[in-house]
Amino acid sequence: MATMRYSFFSQVLNMSTSVTITYPDLQFDYTGSPVLERIISRERRQVLMPGMKLQTLYVLHGGSDDDTLIHRFTNLERYAGDNCLMTVTPQANDSFFIDTAYGFRYYTYLTEELPRIMQSLFASSPHPEDNFVLGMAMGGNAALMLAMKHPERYGAVVDLSGGIGCSIDSDYFSGMLRDLAHIRRLIAAFGSPETASGGEWDIGLIARKNLEKGIPIPPLYLAVGEDDFIRDVVRRDRDALLALGIPVHYEEAPGLGHEWAFWEAYVKKTLYEWLPLRRKAICPED
Repeated sequence: MATMRYSFFSQVLNMSTSVTITYPDLQFDYTGSPVLERIISRERRQVLMPGMKLQTLYVLHGGSDDDTLIHRFTNLERYAGDNCLMTVTPQANDSFFIDTAYGFRYYTYLTEELPRIMQSLFASSPHPEDNFVLGMAMGGNAALMLAMKHPERYGAVVDLSGGIGCSIDSDYFSGMLRDLAHIRRLIAAFGSPETASGGEWDIGLIARKNLEKGIPIPPLYLAVGEDDFIRDVVRRDRDALLALGIPVHYEEAPGLGHEWAFWEAYVKKTLYEWLPLRRKAICPED
């Protein structure tokens, strides 16, 4: 795999930021010649062509993490390479991936500026069926947020042990902000708990409006460790989705908690089993 850490100035954030990007370069042959010597490299499946595009997985990191950690602590890069998938992991600090009350517009950056950059300067496919979201912990809640606020943009969404942040259970969401008011970064991001219900980040309300309008939701996958301290919160999101009639694939991993062993296992499952992947690049004539 090719790995890049792309550092650039974001107009939306009005500051420099970083994104970790992986490309499945070992899938491609630049000549198509069968006589090139191969020593340890495997057979390459496609010849590089101008205008090729790649299915893209946006990976949303957890609280207190950055855009490199999931690449260092799991085999995401190798799994993406095996499946001919581009990955994009933005740095979002502990913003909960929203347009924060303290002024940084991470949601706008994530949904407007970043996809435009990836689809213009890199080989990311612009088609909704070729774009996916996987979030872990804080990023898992954000993945659900994107599924509700922009269901038309993604082919599937995966929430791994999402627990603190946006919730499909509107009552829980507003109560969480009150109960966890001592976590200053949470309140700094979302603002007053009194304005949470019915507000911009009440994704339970947004889900209900989507259903009233007949707006389809992308396939949803939720998973959590059976021993995770956040397990019951993930169950709340599952139950709230099912109560609305929104299908969801749900799993609990026996013996695992809020830990990298869980995320490693379910990153692998996501890429090999859950996502509707082409497992090849998209050529201009496709």
